[in-house]
Amino acid sequence: MVLIFDQCNNVLLLPKVVTLVVLMVSIPTTNGVGNNFNDEFEQTFGDHRLKIDGEGQASLILDQYSGAGFRSKKDYLFGRVDMPMKLVSGNSAGTVTTFYLTSDQSTGRHDEIDFEFLGNVSGEPYTLHTNIYTQGKGDREQQFHLWFDPTTAFHTYSILWNTRLIMFLVDEIPIRVFRANEDIGMPFPKDQPMRIQCSLWSAEWATQGGRIRTDWSKAPFIANYGKFKIDACIATGGKSSCTNVPEVPGSWRTHDLDFKGNNRLKWARAKYMIYDYCGDTKRFPQGVPPECKRD
Repeated sequence: MVLIFDQCNNVLLLPKVVTLVVLMVSIPTTNGVGNNFNDEFEQTFGDHRLKIDGEGQASLILDQYSGAGFRSKKDYLFGRVDMPMKLVSGNSAGTVTTFYLTSDQSTGRHDEIDFEFLGNVSGEPYTLHTNIYTQGKGDREQQFHLWFDPTTAFHTYSILWNTRLIMFLVDEIPIRVFRANEDIGMPFPKDQPMRIQCSLWSAEWATQGGRIRTDWSKAPFIANYGKFKIDACIATGGKSSCTNVPEVPGSWRTHDLDFKGNNRLKWARAKYMIYDYCGDTKRFPQGVPPECKRD
C-alpha cells in the first residue's frame, strides 16, 4: 500500500506501486555514511539468535531463553538513520522490537531517542511507542497505531537528529517532532554522542498493560532488519566530525517541516496517535511540561 496526498492533503491509498515524492533530500556528509552491516554493527547479546544473510539483512530471534540485539560500532553526534524493519508476525504479544539511539546509560544522565514496537495478539494492531530522554529524564511518551500491517513487508523507520529538532518518520511520513527548547529551560540532546541500538526481547508490560503475556508455544519470534542507511556525524573524543563542515541546504542538518510535511504530521497524529504525554493531565496535575505549550 502506498500513501499519496492530494492538493488538499487528503490521503489516498493506492494498491499499486507508484513513485513517492520524498520529503527531504539527504546529502551525505564527508563522514559517517554506511550501509554494510558487518562494517557498521556488532552484536550485543543473544549468541546465535542474530542471523545475517548474504544481502546484509539481519534477523533477531526471541525464544524462551533470550532475545537478541546489535548496536553500531561508532558513536554519532547528529545525523539521520533509516532502518527498514519487518516486525514479528502472528501472535506477538509480550514482544518488544526496538530501534533507537542512546548515549552511555551508565552515567545516569543519558540521552535517548526511541522507537519501540509493542506486540499484540493476532488480529490486533502493534503499538508504536516513542520516547525521548534528555539528561536522564524521559516521560515524553507518544504512541501510535500504524496505517499498514508492519509484519508483512519492510517499512522504513527513520530518526533525524540535528541541532534544532528530532524527527521521527515512518516511510517518510513525519509522526513526531521534538524541538530544541533550551530557551525555556528544557535540555536538548546535543552534547552526548549516541550509538544506534536494535533489539528483540520479551516484556511483561508490553501488551495491553501486561494483561496478556508472551505465548512461548509460538516461539521462536523473529524480527527482520533490512538495508539500513546511516548518514551521520561520527563522534570522536566527544566531538562531532561535522563541526567544521558547512551546512548544506536541504540536508538533514538543516531539515525542518515544510507546508506539506506539516500537514502530513497533522494527518498522522490526528488519525493514528493513541497517547500523548502532553495531553495527560492526570499524570501532570500541576501542568504539562513546558515544551508541550509550544507544540
